[in-house]
Parts: sequence; structure tokens; C-alpha cells
Amino acid sequence: QVHLEQSGGGSVQNGGSLRLVCAGSGFTSAYYCFAWFRQSPGNERDLVALIDSDGHTTYTKYAESVKGRFTISNDTAKSTLYLQMDSLSPEDTAMYYCAADSTPGDCRIASQILGAQAFTYWGQGTQVTVSS
Repeated sequence: QVHLEQSGGGSVQNGGSLRLVCAGSGFTSAYYCFAWFRQSPGNERDLVALIDSDGHTTYTKYAESVKGRFTISNDTAKSTLYLQMDSLSPEDTAMYYCAADSTPGDCRIASQILGAQAFTYWGQGTQVTVSS
């Protein structure tokens, strides 16, 4: 059973940086797509960033609101997913979740169509609070 354990996050001033970490275990499939989502009270869980590989090329996808500020990366040797968040603003305040899925295919398309429903495995969530 895949288990995703999150760490990092916390509180930071406007313009600051944080790094989220998601350590995975129990992987049995040769293919996984990984992503970070965020959810604020009263809102849906939205995709922040996604990382996928077809075995030759690594693909990333970002929400428009975080492009140029956030960077998703994946250390496959350590089974760990990262989200580096720079130039944070109060609008980034939310609960952040890492996610994984092993369904074959292009998860960039699946996430666009299904959103959070495209992912099977979830971390426990970590709060990010940015003060002005």
C-alpha cells in the first residue's frame, strides 16, 4: 500500500519561501504520477503542480497562479517529492496535499479532466500560512 508522509510548510511572511516534502513508501508499480494540490476553506482542492515521466522525458505542469514561483521536483532514489515555493503571497495560504497515482496514461490530461479525482494516494496535508 502506497503511503505518503508530508513535512515542511508552516508560516511565513509575504515574499518568503517554504519547501514542502512528501516521502513515499510502498510503491509497487513501475509508473507513478505525482502532484501537489491545495485547498482553502470553502474551496475545492486545486492542482498546484504535477510531475510525470514517460521513462524518457520528465514533464511538469503548474497552475497559472504559481508559475515562475513554485518548483516541483522528484528524487526517485529517495522516493521523495518536493515543492519549492518562493515569492509566497497571502493568496497561497491553504492546506497543501501531495498525491500520487499509478494509472497508465497521461496524467496531465487526466488531472485536467478529473482534477483531484485523478489521484488515488494522498498525503495527510500540511498547512501553509502566508501573512501580509
